[in-house]
Order: sequence, then C-alpha cells, then structure tokens
Amino acid sequence: MTTVPSTARAAEPEPDSSHGSPLRGNRDFVLLWIGAAATALGARVSGIAYPLLVIWTTGSASSAGLVGFAALLPNLLVQMHAGALVDRFDRRRLMIFCDLGALLATGAVAAAVLAGHVWIWLLMAAAFVQGSLAIFYRLAERAGVRHLVPSGQLAQALSANEARTQAAGLLGQPGGSVLYALSRSAPFLLATVAHAVSLVSLLLIRKKFQEERTQQPGNITAELREGLGWTWRQRFLRSGMLLISGSNLLFQVLSLALIVIIKEDGGSAGVVGVITAVSGLGGLFGALTGSWWMRRISLRGLLIGGAVGWALLMPLVGLTADPILLGLIFLGAAMIGSVTNVAGGIYQVTVTPDRLQGRVGAAMGLIATGASSLGTVAGGFALESFGSGTTVFAAAAAMGLIALLSFLLPAAPLPEQADREAPADDTTPHPVPDEK
Repeated sequence: MTTVPSTARAAEPEPDSSHGSPLRGNRDFVLLWIGAAATALGARVSGIAYPLLVIWTTGSASSAGLVGFAALLPNLLVQMHAGALVDRFDRRRLMIFCDLGALLATGAVAAAVLAGHVWIWLLMAAAFVQGSLAIFYRLAERAGVRHLVPSGQLAQALSANEARTQAAGLLGQPGGSVLYALSRSAPFLLATVAHAVSLVSLLLIRKKFQEERTQQPGNITAELREGLGWTWRQRFLRSGMLLISGSNLLFQVLSLALIVIIKEDGGSAGVVGVITAVSGLGGLFGALTGSWWMRRISLRGLLIGGAVGWALLMPLVGLTADPILLGLIFLGAAMIGSVTNVAGGIYQVTVTPDRLQGRVGAAMGLIATGASSLGTVAGGFALESFGSGTTVFAAAAAMGLIALLSFLLPAAPLPEQADREAPADDTTPHPVPDEK
C-alpha cells in the first residue's frame, strides 16, 4: 500500500449525467460491481459455513457464538483505523490487498477441513481476518464509487450495489449450506476462488478511486477524531446509527437462534439454506425498490417504519419452527433492512466530503455494527442457558423498546444543512455534545 502522490491527476467525481449512458456501459463500474459481487458471495458462503461447521461438528452453540464473535469483532476494533487508512492510501490498491488476505484466510480453513481438522482457534482467526479485511474493502468501495459514475447516477449505482449485496446473500447463504451438505470444505474453497475473481477485476480497473491528495497525511489520532467528530455532530446520523446498532445486535442473536431452532426440530443445514434464500429474496426486493420508497417516504419515516416492522416480526420467530413461516418472517425483516441500507447509504455518501468518506463511513459502521459482535457471543450463551424460545422473546422485547425510541429521531437535514452543522474543514477536536 502506498500513498497517492500529490502530483497525481485529480480523480474528481464524474459530472452530472442523469440521462447519459446506462451504468452497464460503464466499464470500470461494471468491473468493480462484478468484483465486489464475487467478494460478497465468498463472504456469505463462508459466513454461513462457519456456524454450520461448528454446530454440526461439535454441537456447541457457544463455540459457534465465539466464532461469530471473532468475525464481527473487527466492527468494534478495526472500523475507525480502516476509515483513516482508506482516506490516506490508494483505495483500489487497498481493496486488492484485502482480497489477497481474504483468499489466504479462507484457503487455510479449506486446507485444514480437507485434512480432517476443525480447530476453533483457526476458525476464529480466519473469521477475524476476513471480517477485518471486509471492512477495509467495503469502506474503500463505497468511497470510490462516486469517482466511477456521474453524480446523477450515484443513487442508481448505490442501489445496484445494495441489490448486488442482497443477491450475494440470496445465492451465498443457501449455496453455502448446500455446499456444506456436499462437502465441509466446499464453501471455503468457493470463497477462495471468489476472492481471486475479485482481485483480477480490480487489477483491470483504470480510474482512480479518490481525489488528488494535496496534503501529507497528518497525525492519525487527530484524523480519527476528525472523522468521528464530524459524524457525531450530525444529529440525525448519530441517532439513526444508534438505532441500527441495537437492531443489528439483536439480529445476530436471531440468526444464531434460527440455526438452533432448525437443528432442534430435526432439520438439516439445507433447511437453513432454504430459509436464508427466501430471506435473500426479501433483501433483493428491498434493494431494487429502495429508491422508490425514498421518493415517497422521508428517511426518518423509513427508519421508524423499519424499527416498528422489525419489532412486529421478531417475536414470531419464537412461535414456530416451520421453515416456510420462518422464511417469510426473515423475508420481511431482510426487505426492511435492505430499504434502510439503500436510503442511509445514499444519504451518507451525498452529505460527506470526499476527504472524509472513509472515516465517516467507518464511524457510521462503528456506531451501527460495533455492538454486533456482542450479539453473537451473548446469543450463543443465552441459547445454551435459556433455550431458543426465551432468548428470542427477550430479543423481541428489546426490539420493541428500540421501536418506541425511534419516534424520537430528528428530521434528516439537507446536504447544505449538514455542512453547516459540521463544516468539512473543521479539524478542531470537539467534545462529545450533551444534545439528546
């Protein structure tokens, strides 16, 4: 990884061209989209394979929770430093490094499983490496996409990216379950190949993913505080991400509970795959209709409606073990999550200055997903101690409280209002405000 020299040609965002050539004719965007799709597919395939491998091999939900904890711990430990590095270094080269590292991690797991070994410590290490590199990759991609498409097509591009992510889940999670049923090593072998495909696609992209760097990198601690401070002073972003943070934590518990419920009912890993496939359909539909919802409902309204919808759906998981009903419940939850992802992502990329894209994206990720790792480990121990029913209903009660608190969300300011709230060139550290 090297810094971008100050003499490099500036990679300014593409000019507005709402009615220009379609995105499918944009060579560099298509290459990025394909590569990121491969990376997302590999992550989803291996992501579902980790808990299946642990639970079906050892029968321990707590061990599965520990592996899930390792996979999500980077959301808490790595986010902010990843954001600062994304704003410092060549974003495309950083993504290439991420694919190479993920390829080695999944390859190591595949080799161990082929040799007949299921070492929890290796699974935790590989999951942590994958999770860490995925954060760098995601932040660099989101920050870079605005330099590959005209500004008038940015919303369309981000919606296409969310649809890609949901499609990867639609194919990857059930595909990973089916592959696991065929061979325990197969999901990890496929993930290794997927990261190799992404690496090649990145090598073929020509455009830069960032503006010209006119200043030498400063103190990284000050840069981290600047990104976190800018985000925290955006009252709407701060409040919305705290709401999503609690929801994400609870859905980690729910996802692990789903596997336990199916296993206790005598189902197979393939049943889990079918349910996640149905869930993926909901996510894909939400991604494809995200822009439609945004034209009709405010971002605040979408977040409130999403929280209420989740609160209504979550307790239903504890009332049934029927795969069809569980699939429909998770379909609805995934559709809601996908719509809010599209809306929130478009808003964040639009209001954030380019030089802060990585750090602000990281700050939002830290707030939104930092607690998710706690959800997996707490969920694993709760499921073993109290059973699936009690655990699910406790999570549902917590989601109901979050839904009530969502009505306190402020309105989302326009981009120019966001600039006045926290000027992009304001590098002075600010104390965390007491604003409620």
